[in-house]
Amino acid sequence: MTETFPPLSDQLLPAPTPVAIGPGGRAVAPIAWGMWRFAGQSEAAAQALVEAALDAGITLFDTADIYGFGEQGFGEAEALLGRVFAASPTLRDRMVLATKGGITPPMPYDSSAAWLSRAIDDSLRRLQVERVELWQVHRPDILTHPQEVARTLEVALAAGKIGAVGVSNFTPAQIEALAHFLDLPIASNQPEFSPLFLGPLVDGQFDLAMRMGMATLAWSPLGGGRIAAPTNAREEAVAAALDRVAAAQGVSRTTAAFAWVMAHPARPIPIIGSQNADRIREAATATQVRWTRTQWYDVLVAARGEALP
Repeated sequence: MTETFPPLSDQLLPAPTPVAIGPGGRAVAPIAWGMWRFAGQSEAAAQALVEAALDAGITLFDTADIYGFGEQGFGEAEALLGRVFAASPTLRDRMVLATKGGITPPMPYDSSAAWLSRAIDDSLRRLQVERVELWQVHRPDILTHPQEVARTLEVALAAGKIGAVGVSNFTPAQIEALAHFLDLPIASNQPEFSPLFLGPLVDGQFDLAMRMGMATLAWSPLGGGRIAAPTNAREEAVAAALDRVAAAQGVSRTTAAFAWVMAHPARPIPIIGSQNADRIREAATATQVRWTRTQWYDVLVAARGEALP
């Protein structure tokens, strides 16, 4: 009798699990909520969204000092969240709070010791907290030596203002340069990643994250809305590949996309951008969606527009 096995490609990839923010760091749910469109609503509406995300099991909340710049004003997303904390202090204890700084319109970037020190203090004041669990350099400032950035972050951590340091939109080489001068680990990297933007798969960011033990926070995991509303043949092909899994598991295409992001072994944490409570709750169910290797690679091939080598 010949023993048969299912093809390896049909075996399910591992289910998403909590992710530590850096080596030995606090574990968070494998999907996060982002607040770049949080500003501009009432405190009651803002609190309802925070509660919806927490009740859905989301524990990592990602904001930045630049969020709100334009219509509402620089720092307004942080300030609104701070008012929510003041109205309902117990909410703060239920989350891991992350923020970012270093974008300084119209300059556009400043990571000097003077600016980053001020940015950290200003964020804490607006958020009405004494400490954030994760503080991230929002974009690299090529005019500031990484050693200066490292010393500033170390001082802030030693003062108890931040619990861990991260980066956003850095290249692998920029991450390694900063890590060389830091006396503490870089806890996280926040690149753009989605089925429509594959940069971290090919530029070494995911490989570096796995080697260094960094958490990866993926911004724009729905391709700037183009997962839901494709605009060309390539995007339609990606949507079709996602739809096959979504239909089989009874979820939406966007939920399947979040799950596809989480399935990579670097364990990227997709950051939900929606400011709609129902969509936040729906997105959080992405942790229940499972992928086979064949299904996952089908999306990748569609995104590449050509077969893998």
